[in-house]
Amino acid sequence: MKLYTKTGDQGQTSLVGGRVDKNHMRVEAYGTIDEANSVIGWAMTLLQDEKFRDIYQELQRIQHELFDCGGDLAIVSEKMPYKVKEDMVTFLEERIDAYIQQAPPLERFILPGGSPQAAALHMARTVTRRAERCVVALMKQEQMNKVVLQYINRLSDYLFAVARVVNARLQVKDVEYERSAIVFRDKEEKKGE
Repeated sequence: MKLYTKTGDQGQTSLVGGRVDKNHMRVEAYGTIDEANSVIGWAMTLLQDEKFRDIYQELQRIQHELFDCGGDLAIVSEKMPYKVKEDMVTFLEERIDAYIQQAPPLERFILPGGSPQAAALHMARTVTRRAERCVVALMKQEQMNKVVLQYINRLSDYLFAVARVVNARLQVKDVEYERSAIVFRDKEEKKGE
């Protein structure tokens, strides 16, 4: 099998059920998801220590699920079933809830960084947010699996939570944005105001 096919030399690419220009919003959306997946892969190279084994394994699962997201966005045929399901979103929510308990309480906005590992996860988070914007733009133009948007939205939250946990496990403080007011409060604390 050859790595190159030459079928895209005229600026088009194949989808499941048709062909589109390579700058089509659908291609932009799944291409940006692929970028996020690549940054996650890079972050994983920094998380091979035993203390991050759980996170590493989850990120590996997420990489496969991001391929599923891209695959679902490449479908323009109504006959194909989607791979991205709501239980994938639920998994991310459960992990976010668990990780929130492992990091110091958050009151202010933080700057991306701290440790190199957390900085890489923040980079993955920001690329994921860009992917989310692309998916929203696509959703306004064409039919697609709407669960992909939920998954990508939750993934950026997951990456934020994991970046904070990585810093906590390394005993590196998150850097608070120095001009930030207190923006994150416990729900019970807000009720008392």
